[in-house]
Amino acid sequence: MSKVKEVKKSESEPNLKVKYLNEVLPELKKNFGFRNDLESPRLIKIVVNVGIGKINTNENALKHILADLEKITGQKPIVTIAKKAIAGFKLKEGDKVGVKVTLRGNRMWHFLERLIVATLPRIKDFQGISVKKFGQTGNLSLGLKEHFVFPEINPDETDFIFSLQVCISTTAKNQEQGSFLLKKLGFPLNLNS
Repeated sequence: MSKVKEVKKSESEPNLKVKYLNEVLPELKKNFGFRNDLESPRLIKIVVNVGIGKINTNENALKHILADLEKITGQKPIVTIAKKAIAGFKLKEGDKVGVKVTLRGNRMWHFLERLIVATLPRIKDFQGISVKKFGQTGNLSLGLKEHFVFPEINPDETDFIFSLQVCISTTAKNQEQGSFLLKKLGFPLNLNS
């Protein structure tokens, strides 16, 4: 049995990453019988996405969405473009359909910590995240109806309210491993739903 190497927190290391390395990783290995660290589930990326649908021609609203999403994530978002036309949605090829940010590394860990500690508790009547929101491969997708639940956004200074989706991708092989990983990281999961 090898000793677990304790990772010390440096100035740039996010608290949640240190918690993952020191506490969650050994528990994952013990609980699921993984033999090494790379076999254990870990976070890959977090994608924050906003669909802009009918407002794709309103440049002012798009500027507000881009600015607010940059405040929330700490990274410049990109505008996604339709690859093909769909007549049923009145969508032409080249139309703007959304805005997204893909977070990796330390920015991902910092965003996840703010989401768990500061954002989710601010949601009105929050009952926890349902286990049904996990995909079969252990990834989590959750939607937030109003972007001003993030502490970086002042509701009084916001002209435009929009919803967004947060997708957390992991290397988990199934729903059980993914939910175990995020529960140990501090996600408020509702296991009864």
